[in-house]
Amino acid sequence: MRKNWDKIIHETYELLFKASEPSVDFNDLLANATINDEGRKDIGFMNYEIDEDVMRNIIVEQAKKYKMSHYECRAFSVSMYLGASPKTKYRELIDKQYDENSLKNK
Repeated sequence: MRKNWDKIIHETYELLFKASEPSVDFNDLLANATINDEGRKDIGFMNYEIDEDVMRNIIVEQAKKYKMSHYECRAFSVSMYLGASPKTKYRELIDKQYDENSLKNK
């Protein structure tokens, strides 16, 4: 059975933006998008953030739901991280920054 990648990607963006801070409807972003100089829709995806664990879980659940092979899952994951998804809040970077700030204050 052939996968409808456009549908899967769109559905995943819906889930990612719903789980982002602030939460937003992806379809509303698309409907209200402006057109940039290159003729592409600009949805302002960098105005939203999502925790790395939440994003990873959404991607994994989508991979399971659509029975992706290992190769498909890797390609799908890269597409989600490098595409128009919300900014990812990486816990390691947050923890590292906290540790560095703690050391500076002593």
